[in-house]
Amino acid sequence: MSTATLSPTAPTITIQADPKISLRGHLRHTGALIRRNLLWIKQDPESMMDAVLMPIIFTLLFVYVFGGSIGQALGGGQAAYVQYVIPGMIAMMSMNIAQGVGTGFNEDFNKGIMDRFRSLPIGRGSVLIAKISVELVRLLVAVTIQMVVALLVGFDIHGHWGGLLGAIGLTALFGSAIMWIFLVLGVTMKNAQSVQAMGFLVMMPLQFGSSIFAPTNSMPGWLENFTKYNPMSALADASRGLMTGGPIGHGLTVTLAWTAGLTLVMAPVAIRKFTKKA
Repeated sequence: MSTATLSPTAPTITIQADPKISLRGHLRHTGALIRRNLLWIKQDPESMMDAVLMPIIFTLLFVYVFGGSIGQALGGGQAAYVQYVIPGMIAMMSMNIAQGVGTGFNEDFNKGIMDRFRSLPIGRGSVLIAKISVELVRLLVAVTIQMVVALLVGFDIHGHWGGLLGAIGLTALFGSAIMWIFLVLGVTMKNAQSVQAMGFLVMMPLQFGSSIFAPTNSMPGWLENFTKYNPMSALADASRGLMTGGPIGHGLTVTLAWTAGLTLVMAPVAIRKFTKKA
């Protein structure tokens, strides 16, 4: 009588790649994720505090602290400084709000939310685009509040309402491009504090080494040359021209060039790193 020895065999696990998702599927996933992010903001209204309070505080501080001295240099006192600084501060909002996409994205990873997304058959790019879309909504809220405060402190639109809409659109366009940088930081850095710290290292030289808050003709030569191709200077100058009737050519060209370059370079990097990590 012979006996057969049965040896256990290890189960076979088959890992299948995500199926190809159609454009319609990507759009549907993006819409669902946008709704999810907006509902999250509704449940946590404190996440909107930066978009609501930052434009108020920055506008009042710069107008009433620096408006007199810099306004005299502009030849018109505080009223002249209001006309100068408000378009620049709209440009500044694009980068300040963009930083939030990086910290929020990093927190989603650390809280395990991305583990849930990983288990779903959704396009990885949809997660990133939904994040950017919601941050653009926050940016529009911040800019709207800032313009209300600007009108209260004496900003005169000079009938350039179409230019105002153009400046807001240009700011949103550039803001969407800069968000890809912060998405990369959100994926690669260990925690939200690191993303915020690195973000400040990026933001501070670009914002203060620019024409946002003061004219650049009194700066040292090397810094003045830097401001000519600083995207924040270009965006501020273009917005200033659109909103007050000044020249826009150089600022608009440089802003669009930076927007296209950042999107073409950083978007694939962000999607690749997210796909690898998620």
